[in-house]
Amino acid sequence: MAKQRLQPTAQGKTIYMVVATADGEVFEHPDLLMAGMNGMTLCRPLDEELIPLPEGSRLFTLPQTPPVGFEPRQNRFVTADRLPRRWGGEKIEAVCAFMAPAFTRTLLPAAAYGKDRETLPLWAYTAVGWCLEEERFYVAAQKVDRNVQWQPERFDDREVAPGVEKILDQYPDNRLLDQLSRCALDYHCFAAKNLFLGRWEAPLPTSPVCNSRCLGCLSYQAEENECCPSSQERLTFVPTVEELCQTAVPHLEQAENAIVSFGQGCEGDPILQADTICEAVRAMRQQTSRGTINFNSNASLPDKVVKLAEAGIDSIRVSLNSLREPFYNAYYRPRGYAFADVLESIRVAKQNGLFVMLNYLVFPGITDQPAEVEALLKVIDNRQVDLIQMRNLCLDPLMYLQAMPQGEPGMGMKAMLDHVKQQAPAIQYGYFNRTRENFYPPGYETDWPLD
Repeated sequence: MAKQRLQPTAQGKTIYMVVATADGEVFEHPDLLMAGMNGMTLCRPLDEELIPLPEGSRLFTLPQTPPVGFEPRQNRFVTADRLPRRWGGEKIEAVCAFMAPAFTRTLLPAAAYGKDRETLPLWAYTAVGWCLEEERFYVAAQKVDRNVQWQPERFDDREVAPGVEKILDQYPDNRLLDQLSRCALDYHCFAAKNLFLGRWEAPLPTSPVCNSRCLGCLSYQAEENECCPSSQERLTFVPTVEELCQTAVPHLEQAENAIVSFGQGCEGDPILQADTICEAVRAMRQQTSRGTINFNSNASLPDKVVKLAEAGIDSIRVSLNSLREPFYNAYYRPRGYAFADVLESIRVAKQNGLFVMLNYLVFPGITDQPAEVEALLKVIDNRQVDLIQMRNLCLDPLMYLQAMPQGEPGMGMKAMLDHVKQQAPAIQYGYFNRTRENFYPPGYETDWPLD
């Protein structure tokens, strides 16, 4: 592991490394301060890289993975597989945070990622520490969206279940609604819950197949390439236009801040069902002009993007982990399309009047490499992109880094965010899809950093 950046941590605060025992008890280490990792480079968090742990976040252990902390008296990083003898000498594991939505991590957990451990599940692992003076956890993160609709406490299953029963009774033969009921109640998908609560953004999964083989796919892992269990069951059918309209139209007509979105975690890529979706969107718009229709996709087929825009979608969110082809290919592993097709889709989407977002799967040590930042600015400088959703990539850190090409050291995620906004003030940061009424909120060009 490379070592650099020995600057002090948050000024006026003493932030200790957090560890866990085998039985899951979490506490601060008595001697070592918090460290983080930018890629595989050990570092001490800078003041601007840390915030108090957001409400709704969770702590996880990294099984069979010793933590790495900073020893201030010797000015060095130390791997600690056990507590000090005066604290019992018990074996310990690293601890990380999985943050609530709207926050982008700036550092990975500092840990000795060795070979003798299980591959971690599909979560976004974030560096965490304990502030002595304030008696609370701090995480390496940055707020990127003010939308509070996605806070976990707003999704109570006791309120969702009656809505599921009511809508399924109304449309008992609708396979899509049946699928979404499982997404809401079994997989706890917030978007699916919104549908049955009659509010905000609701999902329209459409495609059982995909032309990418993403390393960290949430819904399908081929046995020969499986990195870890998928977090949800993939859709097994293509909904009919009638099923899509029965699901979407009432929501568009009645829901507060209504959005319906194609392209969800429980499906492949909807661009492979573009003809069906175009027909469905036209039918929806014949019934209502209210609400926002969004399309989440790998955007691999530019001609289909044009047809979707003509059919009446309002926005598109293009998923990618990098604006550099070798890095993109290493994660998405495309089949039957090229990275150039994705860039062309972005261009034609904006040319055809869509609000264009990037579903940017960010990762400290990769996303903040100077060459990546330059490639990103090249795309957004000509105003092809309106908003970047700074989404934390969910994957075992070591697995992802080993799959990526060799790159240069990162500048730091907070420094990257500041630099891009300085160079391209018109770009917006976010974490969620927007209603069309809020595509360009007042003051968006100067609205950074977010409080």
